[in-house]
Amino acid sequence: MDYTAADIPLELKHGEYLTLSDGTSLYWETNGEAKDVFLGSGFSPDVELFPENTWEFSAGDATYRLTARFEDVLFVERI
Repeated sequence: MDYTAADIPLELKHGEYLTLSDGTSLYWETNGEAKDVFLGSGFSPDVELFPENTWEFSAGDATYRLTARFEDVLFVERI
């Protein structure tokens, strides 16, 4: 499933994509217990998050916080 910034806050599951208002795409892949988070179409993850760790980033005119969960989801919120 594909989501847009209008769907935030949301729990992004493995294999799903989020397109932010500036066109940046976000998705993640499993890396053991960690989640490798990708912004855009690069081949290297922008960050590796372990369960309950967070990462904040800016895209366009908004700032977002990602929180890795123990479940197979990445929680995305606008801050």
